[in-house]
Amino acid sequence: MNFIESIKERAKKDKKTIVLPETMDERVLEAASKVLKEGIAHIILIGNPVPNSFDLSGATVIDPHTSEITDELIEKLYELRKEKGMTLEEAKKLLLEDYMYFACMLVKTGRADGVVSGACHSTSNTLRPALQIIKTKPGVMLVSAFFLMVVPDCEYGADGCFVFADSGLEQNPTPEKLAAIAASSAESFQLLVGKEPIVGMLSHSTKGSASHADVDKVVEGVRIAKEMYPQYKIDGEFQLDAAIVPEVAKSKAPDSEIAGHVNVLIFPDLDAGNIGYKLVQRLAKAEAYGPITQGIAAPVNDLSRGCSSDDIVGVVAITAVQAQNE
Repeated sequence: MNFIESIKERAKKDKKTIVLPETMDERVLEAASKVLKEGIAHIILIGNPVPNSFDLSGATVIDPHTSEITDELIEKLYELRKEKGMTLEEAKKLLLEDYMYFACMLVKTGRADGVVSGACHSTSNTLRPALQIIKTKPGVMLVSAFFLMVVPDCEYGADGCFVFADSGLEQNPTPEKLAAIAASSAESFQLLVGKEPIVGMLSHSTKGSASHADVDKVVEGVRIAKEMYPQYKIDGEFQLDAAIVPEVAKSKAPDSEIAGHVNVLIFPDLDAGNIGYKLVQRLAKAEAYGPITQGIAAPVNDLSRGCSSDDIVGVVAITAVQAQNE
């Protein structure tokens, strides 16, 4: 059984309710029909989907313009955001015009367990409502994003499974943020892959082989991560080959206990993380699931705008498993 099939089986054992607010996109409707057919999750669709060839009879469809719960959600959104200057009219406008806000309010009021969006909206439009309404998880420093990469016929990582972070959200993290991303990513890897996370903080330097302020940032991030999160195996700074290839690690980082065996890759900035995951996806024909968010009080996950319906199904399954853990 491959990785995503195992995630689907886990999702089926304790079915959660996932909201898909982008009913204007045919890929989303096709994905919803597949999720329902496979029994992966309960689905709520927001809006008024146009007639199509997909079987959506098992979904709950909510049209904010006619729903009996809309007035309640408007009032609750106003109460949540009035100290930030939101008026009742603004709350109404958001819920009737931006279905991501409606979706997040369903989670906030306990009517749903998670949200998947982004097939036709930007990451900021997907995550802004989540951060305003659902907010960060208690005790978590920041929200970050990762891609779960499954590389075929790969001897490295956890049988080809890796977490790449942050590859979707945090532009240029400080050492403190790098450490927090490392800890969140280790937790996510453990939850989704079910194996021990081994975390490598990446750089163009391995253990002092180069000198630069960018290297210093990663070195300090490693120090903070080891101090604050001793429950995880974390080390660096590593070049990529020293992190995942045992033979290279022996020569470049002989004193590291984890070099050559890393399965959670922490990139120094968003440019490196985004370029890295796309290289692996395209050149190694890897499955790339994400960007999956971590650090929000309930799972809200983004999609690549180039995603397929099967990609959406995979992210729905991952979101459901995350919700089980909540």
